[in-house]
Amino acid sequence: MKEIRIGKNQCGQRLDKFLQKYLTEAPKSFLYKMLRKKNIKRNGKRAEGSEILREGDVLTLFLSDETLEKFSGSGPGPVRSRRAEDAVISRREAAILDILYENEHIALINKPPGMLSQKAAAGDVSLVEYFLEYTGGGEMGFRPGICNRLDRNTSGIVIGGKTLCGLQCMSELLRERKIEKYYLAVVHGVMEEKEIRQAWLKKDKKTNQVEILAQETPGASYIKTGYEPLAADGTCTLVRIRLYTGKTHQIRSHLASLGHPILGDRKYGDGIASSHMKRQLLHAYELKFPVLEGDFSDLSEKVFRAELPKDFYQENRVKQLIKKARKDERL
Repeated sequence: MKEIRIGKNQCGQRLDKFLQKYLTEAPKSFLYKMLRKKNIKRNGKRAEGSEILREGDVLTLFLSDETLEKFSGSGPGPVRSRRAEDAVISRREAAILDILYENEHIALINKPPGMLSQKAAAGDVSLVEYFLEYTGGGEMGFRPGICNRLDRNTSGIVIGGKTLCGLQCMSELLRERKIEKYYLAVVHGVMEEKEIRQAWLKKDKKTNQVEILAQETPGASYIKTGYEPLAADGTCTLVRIRLYTGKTHQIRSHLASLGHPILGDRKYGDGIASSHMKRQLLHAYELKFPVLEGDFSDLSEKVFRAELPKDFYQENRVKQLIKKARKDERL
């Protein structure tokens, strides 16, 4: 038998969801069978699994030690890299994360280019794994995680949730588009006007590539992107982008559809990407939070910015654009 007292990082979620996190190797059918047979109870009473857990609830699992060990998995612990013989990610390695801001509930992380936001394959090590190690791996029934994702080769701000409250609140704000998100990019050609563009985006799951459509089409999602030129040199433009909707490859594909693909973008660059660049010059630069109260009042109306990574300065023309934008106090 095992008793579990629900704490602040376990409350607020469905009982069956908590059980899936606690008994990670158990099939859902097994969990629901145990609930039906009253082998899993909440506060001494029969439970169905759909109940929302409250802080202080007591779960009783009438399961043998062997069954608990079999289905609990290894739990939070060291994060292994792609190859089994590689060293585990240590707390010292996790400390490489560039933390822009941190409180009890969240952390704002400046993700470097080349790092996955989440695993793409079982052997991958992503920002999630680094963040888990940085926060200590979480606790029973709860794992810290990230609230938004960036493409592997896009750098910039990612919100990490250290507590369940942090994850839920930030995810809700992002879903309701209450957090303003701004990016910086360098695009081919000269963009002169500040505009907001609307379109529809359709993803091809086989190629993981999207196309931009002028009219609504079955299977396509509505998108809205704003952009403001900051500096231009006749061949390319430094652009500040407002992301109103967040769809796969939205910024990259939308700008390319306007005839201004991002420098270094081989997927949407139409053959004119700079051959020596290892990635697209796109950076999640700024977050603006709305009025917030309670546990998140310290974030109320705050603005956070992430410095551009070094590879933005590898081309002299890009370096000059950034310098000009700063001189004109536009960046």
